[in-house]
Amino acid sequence: MSLSVGIVGLPNVGKSTLFQALTKKEVNIANYPFATIDPNVGVVEVPDERLQKLAKLTNSAKVIPTIVEFVDIAGLVKGANKGEGLGNKFLANIREVAAIVHVVRCFENKDIVHVEQSVDPLRDIDTIQTELQLKDLETTEKGSAVPENQQLNKKPVVYLLNCNPSDVSQELLDKIKGLGGAVVMANLQDELDMQSLLEEERNEFGFVSRLPELITKAYEVLNLITFFTTGPDESRAWTIQKGWTAPKAAGVIHSDFEEKFIRAETIQWEKLLEAGGWSEAAAKGWIRTEGKEYVVQDGDVIEVMHG
Repeated sequence: MSLSVGIVGLPNVGKSTLFQALTKKEVNIANYPFATIDPNVGVVEVPDERLQKLAKLTNSAKVIPTIVEFVDIAGLVKGANKGEGLGNKFLANIREVAAIVHVVRCFENKDIVHVEQSVDPLRDIDTIQTELQLKDLETTEKGSAVPENQQLNKKPVVYLLNCNPSDVSQELLDKIKGLGGAVVMANLQDELDMQSLLEEERNEFGFVSRLPELITKAYEVLNLITFFTTGPDESRAWTIQKGWTAPKAAGVIHSDFEEKFIRAETIQWEKLLEAGGWSEAAAKGWIRTEGKEYVVQDGDVIEVMHG
């Protein structure tokens, strides 16, 4: 299943910097509002050490991670629900994504313009939330039915606080966490700058990227999990909704597998590594045979038997 995440926030808060750091695509990063007009779209591989370990175990010729599509959407301003700035275009773009990464400026820099002339993270969050709520209300009042997964103020959200984590007070952090959703703190300019360095050089600086945490949090707020298939040809990660049964998960591998599902042979990835391979795990009696009612768990390695 595809996963699309929209990067939103006020102008000049670091949205395009985040997009470039995630996707490694060159985009227009500028110190003025609406540098991004049409959405930039980039595909990011989801880092998962479990997949790499499984591929090594089975000596896979190919390794195929699951992916996330990130969309850098134009900056929102107060009054966007009435068309201010690029409001209506912006809000239409948000409807199409599964979740939101809300970039919030928490850093002070007099050389970077803030549309409200001051840095106030809670005010900025409220501005975005208010515009989303007002647009939903306006749509409803016009008599248009909006599916729940397209209601702007119902989108799962990860707040990305753009600053050094040490600069955020516990009081502010607690207030933002109290809004619901997940919170990640990252200095986005550092994230972008460090990408030009070799891994050894980044290690010398003691730099640890927060971007994998961001992707993980996006999975969490969307209630997603990952299962794996592995063998000599390929090891692959698959994304599904938590709570899906084995036949429905099998349908992600191939549409015919759901209808023709017979059973699934499965084992948790750690147990497979511990055994040293599929046949070794089977010899130990660790491979489970599961039927149509089995609910797939995060980290399951699965072989689907189908008609």
